[in-house]
Amino acid sequence: MCFLAVIFLFHQCGLAQAMQENSLYHERYRPQFHFSAQTGWMNDPNGLVYFDGEYHLFYQGRTDSLEQTPVMSWEHAVSPDLVHWKQLPVALQPDDHDGWIWSGSAVVDWKNTSGFGTPGHPPLVAMYTAAKDPFAQAIAYSNDRGRIFTKYTGNPVLAHIAGSNRDPHVIWHEPTRKWIVVLFKDVDNTFCIFSSPNLKEWTHLQDLEMPGCIECPDFFPIALDGNASQIKWVFTAANGHYLVGDFDGRHFAPTQEVRQVDFGRNFYAVQSYSDIPADDGRRIQIAWMRGGNYPGMPFNQQMSFPAELTLRTTPDGPRLFRNPVREIDLLHISQRKWTDKPLSPGESLKADIPGETMEIRADLEIGNADSVALSILGQTVSYDVKTKTLSALGDAPLTLADGHLRLTILVDRTSIETFANDGRVSLTSCFLPDASDTALSITARGGAARLRSLEIYGLKSIWPAAPSR
Repeated sequence: MCFLAVIFLFHQCGLAQAMQENSLYHERYRPQFHFSAQTGWMNDPNGLVYFDGEYHLFYQGRTDSLEQTPVMSWEHAVSPDLVHWKQLPVALQPDDHDGWIWSGSAVVDWKNTSGFGTPGHPPLVAMYTAAKDPFAQAIAYSNDRGRIFTKYTGNPVLAHIAGSNRDPHVIWHEPTRKWIVVLFKDVDNTFCIFSSPNLKEWTHLQDLEMPGCIECPDFFPIALDGNASQIKWVFTAANGHYLVGDFDGRHFAPTQEVRQVDFGRNFYAVQSYSDIPADDGRRIQIAWMRGGNYPGMPFNQQMSFPAELTLRTTPDGPRLFRNPVREIDLLHISQRKWTDKPLSPGESLKADIPGETMEIRADLEIGNADSVALSILGQTVSYDVKTKTLSALGDAPLTLADGHLRLTILVDRTSIETFANDGRVSLTSCFLPDASDTALSITARGGAARLRSLEIYGLKSIWPAAPSR
């Protein structure tokens, strides 16, 4: 079947859904499978926690403004599957005692160390920055699955340290039976680590310098190559740069320099989920796609699609890999596949794509080509053989061990997320689509390549259907 004929059938199968202009969740530039707020501004993901069948996504936001200001609350959404989200009422609001409610994290206090829960009913506990002069760290708790939070009367639980110290991320350390919190000290590139038996009383453990990094730390254990007997600890900063090392409950010792896994232009404030059930065991990360453009929309900004992190041995040492969570398959509404297509130098496979939401999986054998490129809705994903660089609204170093470039690409109206060679690098970026450019093409230059396989999945919207007119 010819390439164009397949694309025509792709249209018939429903990739291009008729989106009603100006209806809630179906506005022209509304992402259709990435989370965005109903209205207003949104930035850092906060309090990512799984509890009682729900993935919670708290986030910095304002429903009454399309611009970022210091006056922030914790907005709230929940999902049963990391894909379909329901926005709930605001969870934490500013007051005279705390001031503005800035970023933080949330955990399930399974052992009720805080005393906020009741027998058989552990509380959700949020730790956040009380952004009042001077900045300090505070906690709040919920006994109704995160719908209503009560601020602790003993706040702040961690007094001012320096500057605008902020963004506490909490995790339970079972070997020492202590809570561990990491936060940005707001002194150069320095972060702090503290421990506590009860989330209320904190002891300083160490300061940690992380060159080129500020804000929104995360800290978590992860099995190297999936081996539960080889646990390493990963410390990330807002830009997603990370350290790998060892942690004994008192001291974190990095075993390598700062590394980078995502090279896109809109990847920031990364956080991962706490309390994922042991029978799942994934480390799941979400980023704020900072700096996207949504003209004329009632909302501003979006989150990245959730990604699973794994730590793998490479010739360069342990490295984080990122891939879209498997739940992306829940959105597949159509699939077309091509195999073993030659790509002659300078020639392109071309077709119209009648839609703006898709997952693309491609395996390209580079052959003797100098470069290969996919053009998708006017955006280019390319690989340069000489410089060993993958480009997709950003540039990532990538060595092809076997001469194959394997790509997973998520396209959602105003964003493109590219994951290469099983997540060895990723590029998380936003763009403003050109309605007149609906083409997909694949091109080899400087020599011949081969398209070993190409799968394109149409993705349905996660939002309720637009009302009929």
